[in-house]
Amino acid sequence: MGAHLFTFFRSLKMKAWEDFTAASSLLCLALLLLSCQGIYYSFYQAFKNKAEAIASANKRKGRGDGSPGMLSWLVVAALAGSVNVLLTNPIWVLVTRMQTHTQAERKIVEAKKEALIKEASGNVLLDSSLSAQLAVLDSIKPHPYGTFQAACEVYNESGIAGFWKGLIPTLIMVCNPSIQFMIYETLLKHLRTRRVAKRQGSKNVTALEIFLVGAVAKLGATVCTYPLLVVKSRLQAKQEIGGNLSLRYSGTLDAIIKMIRYEGVSSFYKGMSTKIVQSVFAASVLFMVKEELVKAYALFSEKGRLKSVG
Repeated sequence: MGAHLFTFFRSLKMKAWEDFTAASSLLCLALLLLSCQGIYYSFYQAFKNKAEAIASANKRKGRGDGSPGMLSWLVVAALAGSVNVLLTNPIWVLVTRMQTHTQAERKIVEAKKEALIKEASGNVLLDSSLSAQLAVLDSIKPHPYGTFQAACEVYNESGIAGFWKGLIPTLIMVCNPSIQFMIYETLLKHLRTRRVAKRQGSKNVTALEIFLVGAVAKLGATVCTYPLLVVKSRLQAKQEIGGNLSLRYSGTLDAIIKMIRYEGVSSFYKGMSTKIVQSVFAASVLFMVKEELVKAYALFSEKGRLKSVG
């Protein structure tokens, strides 16, 4: 009885430690993902200020109306996105590995089961021990898998370069925030122009309006670039999934060809509805918070300037 209790508490302790390790890893990654957003918006604001300064300089020279055009917003967002991708791609590789690890392990076990059943068919000796072998496979539990384990696995597979897997489609996906910010800034400019005309100089935009404009901008960008997101995730996920060669990709083009060949064009849009709900809401909130912070900073700066003058 004492031995059973010892085994029970030992397994309970191991399970608690595994849960704690997994939770700690996810918390660290969540903080890192928040820092990714901070990096992007920091560079975007810096490039945006530069674009606005160039537009103002051009206006003084008699060119333009003093505000950046649609092409300028595309370039600003593309530059910010490219810098963000180069700095944060390793984080996304680890996140994708951790999200797909359990599924990958399950598929490996299923592939082993299929191989055993195929080998046992027609062989009486193997068939008699098949149920025992299948029971052993069913009893296998996924190993503890945190940030450190994911990083070691990526390094063992491909070295340092493995942390930048999927970089090409990710860089191409820079067009997602580029399209998003182009739509956002264009709609915001149009809204403010109408507000000036109707309210005689007032061009304040409410938080709700920014939320809705941000939602429309993110929706348009997500629909355009979601297939690239799927390809990137496939490349960054664990490649050795059983013996299924259709799920092993040597590069971006190979992934696209195999997905079309084995799964059809619809595979590029799997899970898009969930992604739209999640990303559109998140982007809308971020836009709203960003604009409110910019307004607060401008207000405090103006108050500080007036105090210094007074």
